[in-house]
Amino acid sequence: MDLAKRLNIELTPNNFCRTQTFSPVETSREGVFVCGAFQGPKDIPQSVVDSSAAATAAGEILTLARNSRTKTPEIVPEINVDNERPRIGVFVCRCGVNIAGVVDVPNVAEYAATLPYVEYATDNLYSCSQDTQETITQIIKEKNLNRVVIAACTPKTHEPLFQETLTNAGLNKYLFEMANIRNQNSWVHKSNPDLATKKARDLVRMAVFKVALMTPLKEAELEVDQTAMVVGGGISGMAAARSLARQGYETHIIEKSSQLGGQAKNLYRTAKGEDIQEKLSNLIDEIGENEKIHVHLDTAITHAEGFVGNFETTLSSNGNEENLDHGVTIMATGASPFEPDEYSYGKDDRIITALELDRKFIQNNPSLKNLNSAVFIQCVGSREPERMYCSRVCCTHSVDNALALKHLNPDMNVFVLYRDLRTYGEKENIYKEAREAGVIFIRYTLEDKPRVNIADGKLLVNVKDHVIGRPVQIETDLLTLATAVIPNRDDKLANFFKVPVNDDGFFIERHAKLGPSEFATDGVFLCGLAHYPKPIDEAIAQGQAAASRAVTLLARETIFTSGNIAETDPAMCSQCGVCVSVCPYSAPSFTEEGPWTGKAQINPVLCKGCGLCVASCRSGAIHLKGFDNDQIFSQIFSLREAV
Repeated sequence: MDLAKRLNIELTPNNFCRTQTFSPVETSREGVFVCGAFQGPKDIPQSVVDSSAAATAAGEILTLARNSRTKTPEIVPEINVDNERPRIGVFVCRCGVNIAGVVDVPNVAEYAATLPYVEYATDNLYSCSQDTQETITQIIKEKNLNRVVIAACTPKTHEPLFQETLTNAGLNKYLFEMANIRNQNSWVHKSNPDLATKKARDLVRMAVFKVALMTPLKEAELEVDQTAMVVGGGISGMAAARSLARQGYETHIIEKSSQLGGQAKNLYRTAKGEDIQEKLSNLIDEIGENEKIHVHLDTAITHAEGFVGNFETTLSSNGNEENLDHGVTIMATGASPFEPDEYSYGKDDRIITALELDRKFIQNNPSLKNLNSAVFIQCVGSREPERMYCSRVCCTHSVDNALALKHLNPDMNVFVLYRDLRTYGEKENIYKEAREAGVIFIRYTLEDKPRVNIADGKLLVNVKDHVIGRPVQIETDLLTLATAVIPNRDDKLANFFKVPVNDDGFFIERHAKLGPSEFATDGVFLCGLAHYPKPIDEAIAQGQAAASRAVTLLARETIFTSGNIAETDPAMCSQCGVCVSVCPYSAPSFTEEGPWTGKAQINPVLCKGCGLCVASCRSGAIHLKGFDNDQIFSQIFSLREAV
C-alpha cells in the first residue's frame, strides 16, 4: 500500500491494484504496469500470462527506442575438442536445503571425483546463481575441462542457463549433462536420506558415463519472416494483433465470419460495470485504422506448411486463394455457447440462455422491467459426465445479470440455482452485493437437478432447497440457462500447425505454468477461449502475452534450432516409411534426388527431437543426436558399477 501511494497508483477496496477489463495490466498511472497477485488473487499460470502481457504493454511504448542502446555480447570462440580425451567437471548443487537437507552433497561430490574421466568435482550452494555461474566458467578454463555435469534440479528450467555457462567458457553447449537430484531424488526420498544419497551417486554416475560420449552438435540458423498471423478475430485475437502492430510488425487477422468481435458481440457488461459493446466497438475501430493490421473476413485456412520463422499459409475467401508468408502464428480460434437440450429450452420464449438475456439488456428490452420473478440455472452442460470442465465465467455472469435485473426492478424475485458458486477473486464482492440486494441462492446436486414444467401457461421450476431440505416450486416469468463454453474445435487446423488439443477440444499449452501462452511447436502461440474458458480481462491479457512471446522471435532476424535432432544413415535405410507416418512434426521425408533417392531424410528445422522415428525405425538407420544408443546404454550399464 505504501508503494502504491508513493507511485500514485489507485487501489481497489481490497487494496489490490485497480485495473480496467480492457486494459488488464495497466495501472491508473500511465507507463506503470502490473502483474501477479498485486492485481488480484490468482494462480501461477495467470500470473505468468500477466507478466508477459505487462512486458508487451511496456514494449509498445518503447518501440521507437528499440535497439537504440543495445549492446552485442562478446562471442567467445568455441574450442575444438574433437578427438580429445574426456576431461569432465562435476558440480553438485546443495540448492539450499532443497537438496542438501536430504542428500549428503559433499559425499556425492567426493564420489564423483573417483569416476572415470572426472578431472574436477565440487559442490556449490546454488549452482544457478550468477556468482557460481562465473566460478564454473573460470574452473572450466583453468582445469581445461571439455565436458560438464551439473547435479542439481530440473533441466526443464535450468538446462539453458548451464548451457550458456559452457558457451561463455568456449565449450559447445551440448557437451553437458544434468543429473536431476532434486525432483527425482531429494523431493521423493526426503524421509530416507541414505537412499537419497545413494541414488544421487547413481544419477551422477549415469550422467558422467553419458557425457563422456557426447560430441559437439551444430544448430541450424534460420531467418525469421517479420510478419505475424492471428487466427481468429475475437477479443483475444484482436488484442494480440493490436499489440504486435503497435510494436511495428505487419499482422494479419484471419476471421472465418463476416465481422470481428467473436462472442464479445453478445455480451452486455463486465463484472466491473463497463459497457462491453462500447469498448468492443472502440477496439474494432482501432484495428481497422491501424495500417499494419490486415483483416481477412470470411476467410478459411485450407493449407499450412513450414516451420518457426518461415510459415506459408493458404487462405481461401469467396472462392479465391492466396498464400501468406509469416514468421509466427497465434491461435485465437475462440469458443461458442452450448445449445442446451434440457430444461425445456426451445419450447417456450421465456426460457433463454445467458447470452440471449445479454442481448435483451443490450437492446434495452422493456419487458425486463415488468418481470415479477426470474430464475437462473447454473452449470447447464458444464461439469457433466460428457463435459467435466467448469466454464468459469458463468457464475459471475449470472450473478451480475441477477443484480442488473434487481436494479431494473428492486421488487423482482430473483433466484440463482447453482451447484457450486465460483465468483472467484474480487468478484466475490458481486456475490455479496447480490445477497444484500435480495437475490436468493439455492444449491442443487447433479443427482437431483431442477425440473422445469410448463402448465396452464405457467413456467414452473422445481428444486429441492438445500437449507430447509424440502422441494420448492418457483413460478417464474423468465428462466435463464448458464450454458457451457464449447471450443471451436478444428482438428484440421491443429494438424496444419502441429498443435495438440485435449479431449474437450481446447488447445494444450506447452506447459501449464512455464508456457501458458505458447505451444510445444516453435513459433505457434495461443490465447483466449480456444485455450480454456476465461473472462474478458484474462482473454485480453493472454492475447497480449501471446504477442509478447511472439515478439521474442520477431525481434530477432535469425534464430537457431536445437542440436538435439534426429539424423538418418541413408545406407541403412530400408525405405519402409514408418518414420514418415509416425512423426507429429512432419520432419522425415523421402529424398527425391541424388545418390540416396528414396531414402529417408530428416528436416533439421522441423525436428523436435522427440525420438519417435528413432524408436520406430526397424533398420536402426535413425539416430538422435545427444541421445544415441551408445550414450543411453552407457547410462544403463553404469548402474551395474559398484557404488
